[in-house]
Amino acid sequence: MEEPEMQSPEDLAADQEPVIEPASEPSAALLEEIAQLKAALEAAEGQSAQNFAGWQRAQATHENYRKRIEAERVEWTANANLILLARLLPVLDDFERAFAHLPAVLQDEPWIGGVRLIEQKLQHILSLEGVEPIAAQPGDLFDPFYHQAVLQQAAPGYEEGQIIAEVQRGYRLGERVVRPAQVVVAKGLEEEAAPATAK
Repeated sequence: MEEPEMQSPEDLAADQEPVIEPASEPSAALLEEIAQLKAALEAAEGQSAQNFAGWQRAQATHENYRKRIEAERVEWTANANLILLARLLPVLDDFERAFAHLPAVLQDEPWIGGVRLIEQKLQHILSLEGVEPIAAQPGDLFDPFYHQAVLQQAAPGYEEGQIIAEVQRGYRLGERVVRPAQVVVAKGLEEEAAPATAK
């Protein structure tokens, strides 16, 4: 029996290489399918970009909504506090009026001391909340943002627009006016009557 001829590794590799046939022209059906796939890919990419842009807009809208709701909540809380504080101020006014007109015989009564402590406690609470009295001293200039003129009168020693007296104390919370100070404002002195004309 004859032994088969041994092939070298190069010969074996040459036998195993695929035979590459020259490329033939793609068929019309294949070209049409490629065109359809490209069109479908472009449409899918366009839809994907549109969906992504829509998602980004929705995220921005949601974030703006969240910020607006938070700002409204803060504003609502501030307004609620402002309303409550404004309702407490007449109580403080009543305390001040009562102590301003307290008869001398009652000054040393123990219960008067207790009522004074209640007034001080109320003032302390308002102070803790940031409520401060509005300055309205005689001689200060009238500021329509902080003061409300309840009367305007001529007063010697005061220039026009100066505060003559405070009728009711005003208060503010930060820069927000809780209640303007009610004041009497000086107006310019009347021009003296012109001297009678000579005959």
